[in-house]
Amino acid sequence: MDNKQIILKKRPEGNPEEANFEIQAIKTPEVEEGALLLKSVYISVDPYLRGRMRDEKSYIPPFEIGKPIESSVIAEVLASNNSEYNKGDYVHGMLPWKLIQVHSGNELQKVDKEQAPLSAYLGILGLTGITAYVGLNKIGDLKKGETLLVSGASGAVGSTVGQIGKIKGCHVVGIAGSDEKLTIMKEKFGFHSGINYKTTKDMNSAVKNACPEGVDVYFDNVGGEILDAALANINRYGRVINCGAISLYNATETPKGPRHETTLVKKSVKMQGFIVRDFKDDFESATKQLGSWLQSGELTYSETIKNGFDTLPSAFIGLFEGENKGKMVVKV
Repeated sequence: MDNKQIILKKRPEGNPEEANFEIQAIKTPEVEEGALLLKSVYISVDPYLRGRMRDEKSYIPPFEIGKPIESSVIAEVLASNNSEYNKGDYVHGMLPWKLIQVHSGNELQKVDKEQAPLSAYLGILGLTGITAYVGLNKIGDLKKGETLLVSGASGAVGSTVGQIGKIKGCHVVGIAGSDEKLTIMKEKFGFHSGINYKTTKDMNSAVKNACPEGVDVYFDNVGGEILDAALANINRYGRVINCGAISLYNATETPKGPRHETTLVKKSVKMQGFIVRDFKDDFESATKQLGSWLQSGELTYSETIKNGFDTLPSAFIGLFEGENKGKMVVKV
């Protein structure tokens, strides 16, 4: 059986490029006692993977040169020598970018394709949806009637954040990079209004106009000047949830910006970064609630699905060029 893997060939300097990756033909391994033979079905590409391509200490070890990239994967069990799994089961876990691989079965979760499409377990019912849920609940402490501002609002996390805000009775404003994305945000996800940051010359004024009562909670996926604009319009006792900073991921040096200490103190603003794995104890309850909203029709999602294992590098690069609407997934 033909097999492949995708390795990190060299570390990116600035924007990632195809040359940073290499697709290699490899042998299909034998299934040992107690192990599973897995075939990748859907593979997630996520902005945070860019951070793991840097050779620096972080909350998760960096990728090694010459070793496969890894991310969230939905895989089919082709063969099982493990009593807890059967041939034909579908599982979810953090796995290397390989077509076929052997795995012990530890830290894998079975997923049910009858309950939701398999790709949903990488997005709305996976870490993406959980990130939105725990960020709003554990840090944002979102209350009915408040104004919620979301950056990266047409992406997988941002669109889920906005919908949860609507469910909780908030005024929801999203920031994205095209008029098409703003239309989707409003018509599909129910955002009250949106801001196209690429055509907006004065973000401070744009946020002020879209949030006339000020910003109570800002869910930040991009950082940079958009974060500056949100803080310029933050209300007293406002909360800023730092989930991501995609505008800075490819920067070769740290840009200088406004100093926010005075705003944080004068307005008693809470500003907190988080990693979703900080809240593992909440994963089960979060998934249950997200699944309930999905089944009731209160929650929906968008996906951008690329076809073919070899498209993984270009799909990942496309995240930084705004190619995705919702969750970016590769169907193997």
